[in-house]
Amino acid sequence: MKNIKDVENLNGVKVLVRLDLNVPVMNNYVVDDFRIRKALPLINYLYKKGANLILISHIETKENPTLEPVAKHFKKLGIDCVFEKNYKKVIANNSRIILLENLREHEGEKKNDKKFAKELASLADIYVNEAFPVSHREHASVCAITEFIPSYAGFQFVLEIEHLSLAFKPDHPFLFILGGAKFDTKLPLVEKFIKVADKIFIGGALANDFFRAKGVDVGDSLVSETEINLSQYLNNEKILLPVDHILKGTAIMDVGMKTMDLLRVEIDKAKFILWNGPLGAYETGYKAGTLQLSEILADATKRGAETIVGGGDTLATIAELKLEDSFTFVSTGGGAMLDFLAKGTLPGIEALEKSV
Repeated sequence: MKNIKDVENLNGVKVLVRLDLNVPVMNNYVVDDFRIRKALPLINYLYKKGANLILISHIETKENPTLEPVAKHFKKLGIDCVFEKNYKKVIANNSRIILLENLREHEGEKKNDKKFAKELASLADIYVNEAFPVSHREHASVCAITEFIPSYAGFQFVLEIEHLSLAFKPDHPFLFILGGAKFDTKLPLVEKFIKVADKIFIGGALANDFFRAKGVDVGDSLVSETEINLSQYLNNEKILLPVDHILKGTAIMDVGMKTMDLLRVEIDKAKFILWNGPLGAYETGYKAGTLQLSEILADATKRGAETIVGGGDTLATIAELKLEDSFTFVSTGGGAMLDFLAKGTLPGIEALEKSV
């Protein structure tokens, strides 16, 4: 896989940069710019090297799904970019930095359509993938495009691979904390890391599936729609589950203090800690366990533990506590992080490795 740093002369070169600018927007303003800020090192590097940048991304917001608020936010951060709604007009635009409108307005994007990918590729001389969070998707701006233009990995993209790969050969004791829901997508991680980790703590709605499999009445708690065969894990000493809960009626909503004490003991012993997903129903306001876990892991980083965290709600927690710089590495990926950990690769990585 080629790295953009390998290109010696970028002066006057048109560079198409695939970013993930799918950030929360409210009332036409960006409310969390973590992913935007992670793109700045590459943007500034290319600009200083004399390149002309064409930035592309998708966005999916409850409001009008446009990247215009992102363009405004770039200007607040000192990036003078021009927002262009029609990508076919880019060739006639001489601006040094152009941000194109939402890629997913085009039918060919999600279909990985080669015709659309070729049209995008025709806008520039080289392509850079700096969108790790969407690189588990076989979309035109991630995969098909690499067939038509010299393609490179960006700075954050490389960092994601380097840091997440540490989980495959970690320092021990290794603690894996896995929360959230959608157990069917996260079971492959349990299957893989039960052989690698010293302990796997299962929290969030995922734990409810374990309790159900053990014959525990979980009441109205969120569980997977289909029962999953967990028999091989129920008596495994590596698997840790919450020992107390915060309830709303008969529904488990968050972990209790005894569980946090248990987690703190395991974290204090660990040299390598990987965390993805909240411990409770974060989106409905049950944040206490997840917020406390963020602070405990930040303290663990200070004492020398290697801490790698990621996932949408996890990132929101870290942002709320202003702890983004308090871990060894914070992944910008959600589903991409999980897929990479499970498979060791992604469609976007494979596309770069096969690029022209």
